[in-house]
Amino acid sequence: MLEHGGVSREELKHSALVAVGLLLALGLLAAWSVLIPGISAWENIVAAVIGSLRLTGPVAAAFAAWVAVRRRRAVRGRRPGAWQVLKAPLAIMAVVVAAFCATVTLLAMKAVLTEQAGHLAPSGLAVGAAGLALYAAAGWVIGWALPWGGTPLPAGLAAYGLFTWLPAGLPWAERLAPAAPDRYDPFEGLSPAAPAGQTLWLAGATLALLLVWAAAVTRRLPALAAALLAVAAAGTGMVRLAAGPPAEAAAGPVDYSCQEWPITVCVHPGMAGGLTELGTTFTSLAARLAGTPAAFARVEQRPRDGAAPAAGGVVVIHVDDLAPGFAGRAAAEFVGGLARACPDPATDGYRAIVSAWLRGAPLPAGRLPAHQAAAGWFSGLAEDQRRDWLRMFYTDFATCRLRGSHFGGGASGAAAGRPGTGATGRESTVPAGRGPVPGSPYPTTPAG
Repeated sequence: MLEHGGVSREELKHSALVAVGLLLALGLLAAWSVLIPGISAWENIVAAVIGSLRLTGPVAAAFAAWVAVRRRRAVRGRRPGAWQVLKAPLAIMAVVVAAFCATVTLLAMKAVLTEQAGHLAPSGLAVGAAGLALYAAAGWVIGWALPWGGTPLPAGLAAYGLFTWLPAGLPWAERLAPAAPDRYDPFEGLSPAAPAGQTLWLAGATLALLLVWAAAVTRRLPALAAALLAVAAAGTGMVRLAAGPPAEAAAGPVDYSCQEWPITVCVHPGMAGGLTELGTTFTSLAARLAGTPAAFARVEQRPRDGAAPAAGGVVVIHVDDLAPGFAGRAAAEFVGGLARACPDPATDGYRAIVSAWLRGAPLPAGRLPAHQAAAGWFSGLAEDQRRDWLRMFYTDFATCRLRGSHFGGGASGAAAGRPGTGATGRESTVPAGRGPVPGSPYPTTPAG
């Protein structure tokens, strides 16, 4: 069996296959956990595969450190040439980058089966490959410097801490680390300038690290001169990153995907799969708010940091993902903005009854007897009666002026008769109160 630097060729091949398989499995697992549910956009896949480096990067560093330890023991006492010492780390980088490409390929094959918004940015994929190569280079140098059997595990932990914890504590270093933003925003997208600058920085830093190590091992000036060129390339990438436009400036206008009936609901094209559920939820809301100052006929998804005001009759919603319950969360956020939070717990209890009905949620009983009586009275109204009631008292609802008198007289009204039933027990459309408005089932003034 042929030996290569103290490691048999068969052992190297077996180790490479194991490393590729492990990195592929971990890469798919990590990328799947980073993917935002329901977003069918190529940028989401790019951000996910870059984010997977937080798990696959330390494994690549540990694998490189393991090979470096074996290699260092084999060449002890000799001074090999620059190319001889660079062949092994470059081969390791090829292995880890091949695993990254396999991960991207599998995710892309799944993506092509469904319609995806945006486009697959090669520069974003280059960031992931260059970042994984930097992890491997760091692991190699650590393994060479500390040729002990237990070095690979600390090398992986050190690489994780260097590229994950350090940037988290230093805002200026976040753009330099081989990682994607914590949360991908489909409206911001991925800046085309940032991946190019980050790729140049990561590739330059990787080559500089390897060439400085090669110059220290071989003590030859050409390797050091090449390392200076790599440092210059890394510096150019840093400058481009610092001077690049922010992501939101790079994102262009969004070509919405819309559902036109019964109301118009428009979302980011990558979230078109949520149109049906959003349409159902907000159609019910629009029917209940019809005739009030909050009436609307169009729902439009926008980024959370958007400052542009909405036109009349347009509701702005924020949908972060299409995880189960996303439409209910968007509706709850919208309803919560219709009326300010009431400082008085008693008043806020009445507001919660109306808000729950608007959201389609069960009416809260409340902790106070007055709230329980109000919820019982309101639950006894038919749907059209509730809508009429809201049109009459919407201003009181929005300004925290609801009282028990708005709900059939509160506890006293509830004692006089069940909601929707007269004092004699016969069916009636007049809730308990002082007196009806002609043509309306509600009191002229709130009952005292």
